[in-house]
Amino acid sequence: MAALLLLPLLLLLPLLLLKLHLWPQLRWLAADLAFAVRALRCKRALRARALAAAAADPEGPEGGCSLAWRLAQLARQRPAHTFLIHGARRFSYAEAERESNRVARAFLRARGWDWGPGGGAGGAGEGERASHGARDAAAGSGAAPAVWEGDGAAGAGETAAPLAPGATVALLLPACPEFLWLWFGLAKAGLRTAFVPTALRRGPLLHCLRSCGARALVLAPEFLESLEPDLPALRAMGLRLWAAGPETHPAGISDLLAEASAEVGGPVPGALSAPQSIMDTCLYIFTSGTTGATVVLKSKFSAGQFWEDCQQHRVTVFQYIGELCRYLVNQPPTKAERGHKVRLAVGSGLRPDTWERFVRRFGPLQVLETYGLTEGNVATFNYTGRPGAVGRASWLYKHVFPFSLIRYDVTTGEPIRDTRGHCVTTSPGEPGLLVAPVNQQSPFLGYAGGPELARGKLLKDVFRPGDVFFNTGDLLVCDDEGFLRFHDRTGDTFRWKGENVATTEVAEALEALDFLQEVNVYGVTVPGHEGRAGMAALVLRPPHSLDLQQLYAHVSENLPPYARPRFLRLQESLATTETFKQQKVRMAKEGFDPSVLSDSLYILDQAGGGYVPLTPARYHALLAGDLRI
Repeated sequence: MAALLLLPLLLLLPLLLLKLHLWPQLRWLAADLAFAVRALRCKRALRARALAAAAADPEGPEGGCSLAWRLAQLARQRPAHTFLIHGARRFSYAEAERESNRVARAFLRARGWDWGPGGGAGGAGEGERASHGARDAAAGSGAAPAVWEGDGAAGAGETAAPLAPGATVALLLPACPEFLWLWFGLAKAGLRTAFVPTALRRGPLLHCLRSCGARALVLAPEFLESLEPDLPALRAMGLRLWAAGPETHPAGISDLLAEASAEVGGPVPGALSAPQSIMDTCLYIFTSGTTGATVVLKSKFSAGQFWEDCQQHRVTVFQYIGELCRYLVNQPPTKAERGHKVRLAVGSGLRPDTWERFVRRFGPLQVLETYGLTEGNVATFNYTGRPGAVGRASWLYKHVFPFSLIRYDVTTGEPIRDTRGHCVTTSPGEPGLLVAPVNQQSPFLGYAGGPELARGKLLKDVFRPGDVFFNTGDLLVCDDEGFLRFHDRTGDTFRWKGENVATTEVAEALEALDFLQEVNVYGVTVPGHEGRAGMAALVLRPPHSLDLQQLYAHVSENLPPYARPRFLRLQESLATTETFKQQKVRMAKEGFDPSVLSDSLYILDQAGGGYVPLTPARYHALLAGDLRI
């Protein structure tokens, strides 16, 4: 009888929830709880792996489950399983373990260790471990350097100080299997790895190497020609120089891979591995190789080849960054784009308009948009699938991963504080600076190059005296349903006509025009005007042409007067970084001078109500104050 009475109530409950507008909240609450359960399970699994690592090797690295240990574990568990696919080359987990062991032994020789001819039998006895530990102690204490007998940076027979335990080795390599062998090998040899952007040369390269405290540099042979002018300065820094390949090298640069190939692939002592915990950022970046999955590595991204690669290698998950998904959406249709097995796309920087077009065209698949910084102590995940959101600010999530959105003054570049000197949290729908408390559970480790570099990223006395928060430098918006959306970076938001202009909002408005394929919005300095005027770099969608009349009507209808771009720059393609992020700073520096830029330029004609070509006469009239924008 009781069940019969409850049945009508259960049937009426959904209607009641809809009437009270509570159904969406319950739906999102269920999603929050499901995510929390998955997060706890993942945390327990990581903890179990760390305990297993410590039990298997009590003398292993601090923290137990290191990057190197995880690879060795997977090589034992599934030796024949494919670890890496790079072009026509395939490597199993066992092969990856052997290759990284050879590299580790080559670097251990650079630390002054003597494994004997061919690297010994592959195992390390207690006496061997003690003998090598003594060498490390000598290297780290400033003792007399060992005589290097190989063909190293110092030259055959010359004196070269061995690399001390924990020394930093910089890698200047493209995406290739050797990059991974070196990364894992350095971890096994107790050395730190610094990843150097491959585009750096001259002053920026030297600054990067000095900042990370590099004692050695491994570079790709194809970079040797462009690095030739930098070699004297690199040698003057005292760097050991290696090349990762058999090509002809300048004097003093030996082939590291040749040295590694002479070593055996047996395991090295676990106690030598760098204390790289499984909670380190780099391990999350490389989750494919730590879960036992197969990694498909491409030397260069190709939008036209992408879906064929996914189909050929039966890819199920891929990672996107920046504008990558937009490049895919802008490609002509192919058969491969519907015959793939991709079920999940994970990444950051996917705009709402591209998101919906991407899923509609290439789905069914799930998009997991995330937000995070390499050096940051806060991250968010859009586990609900809401287009345009980077996560949720639910009470449950903020309890586990605390963060806040505070009011920010884009003019001064500082948070807004109340009369007591404390920061003020934002209201729903209001852009705010994302900050996260710095504590033992969520530390901020700083930057290479000195503690002074980290001071600008820390905010003190945010909500109470003495507290410390990490400043992400990013503006986010939390709506009334608790969804977080990326608004802009503080450096990209500019002020014009006394108003704050968000570049992403202007770009999204322009991208709604069917004749525009890509848009990059930024602010430029105009003499005689305060703040920065909006400028939009445009790429046309073939075979369309630029319709200035329609563009003006569209921005007039969809953007407030202060947010409408004052300048337009028509380009064949937009400049992006190595991670496919638009280059706004460079474009802003290039300005809008028609005598300097070869691209077609246009200026907003307030009186005429439209965009007109920016001629030298109009440019000089603007500088003289005779032209109003």
